[in-house]
Amino acid sequence: MSAHRIYNFSAGPAVLPVPVLEEAQRDLLALPGVGMSVMEISHRSKPFDEIIHTAEANLRRLGSVPDAYKVLFLQGGASMQFSSVPLNLLTAGATGDYILTGDWSKKALKEAKKVGATAVAASTEDGGFKRIPAQSELTLTPGAAYVHMTSNNTIFGTEYAYVPETGDVPLVNDASSDIFSRPIDVSKFGLIYAGAQKNLGPSGVTLVIVREDLLARSADSLPSMLNYKTMAGAGSLYNTPPVFGIYILGLVLKWMLAQGGLEAIATVNDRKAKTLYDELDRTEFWRPHAEPGSRSAMNVTFRLPTEELEKQFVKEATAAGFDGLKGHRSVGGLRVSIYNAFPEAGVNALVEFMREFERRNG
Repeated sequence: MSAHRIYNFSAGPAVLPVPVLEEAQRDLLALPGVGMSVMEISHRSKPFDEIIHTAEANLRRLGSVPDAYKVLFLQGGASMQFSSVPLNLLTAGATGDYILTGDWSKKALKEAKKVGATAVAASTEDGGFKRIPAQSELTLTPGAAYVHMTSNNTIFGTEYAYVPETGDVPLVNDASSDIFSRPIDVSKFGLIYAGAQKNLGPSGVTLVIVREDLLARSADSLPSMLNYKTMAGAGSLYNTPPVFGIYILGLVLKWMLAQGGLEAIATVNDRKAKTLYDELDRTEFWRPHAEPGSRSAMNVTFRLPTEELEKQFVKEATAAGFDGLKGHRSVGGLRVSIYNAFPEAGVNALVEFMREFERRNG
């Protein structure tokens, strides 16, 4: 008898595709032809070699990743990359530019300041992080080491609708919460990093896609585990990698390809987001946080007329089988996270619940 699954709107670790969970469940005790669990095999073994190389090949295919980029499967989450990026790319005498659009970009800047010179290229904090700054608002440092952006902001529900132009300066993107939710031109970035636990797999794996020429900046004096050049040279196998996480990530990538790739996935994601935003804009009972031109297709954030109503909404929604709707503790309100694997039926069910809640409380 299959277990009952509720609708999981958590911002992360987030919902995974049911076919992925079913395949992992089926093969958890023993991988076909191996006789051991994926959690027991050596990371130096032929079976894992096939797992990690297939995952990389499918990732390159899915994201049309150019040959001139290295793909790394690391640990430490995006938070580790807040330090790794400046340690590897912020060369002596240069400046790291940061575009501030939420808490995570602020944390990335905080870590970079410990490494070297930084500058704020733009910030929308004064307005409550309700929007993404336009290209015309960016003040970039000539000859900067890199420009750092966060493409989607889980806490505030904003997302870039464009890729900033940075000239010859490498653009670094924390894409943790919208990685592969839509087509992406990897060639516009020097480096992309993402924690896996929102769109790619379970927590414990961090994806880094880095342009090969930038590896020359990684100094030999860096700790080996934080050195992109070292990790790339070892094929992400310098130490024991998160074997199970990479296995699940590989299954997710296979599932995404089976859906029709990023264009097909984006079509569904846009439809899910439109269904929610249309409902939020229908009356003044719902109060979306993000401005229309900056709204995220991954994290939909909004408030209700009172905090008491928000608490009531979360309580009743949880009882009705909708989990993870409470907003981030720093901003409150409600947050609906609808990553790639979140089913469209769940969005439609939530909208029906919202309409009934408004009818009773509006």
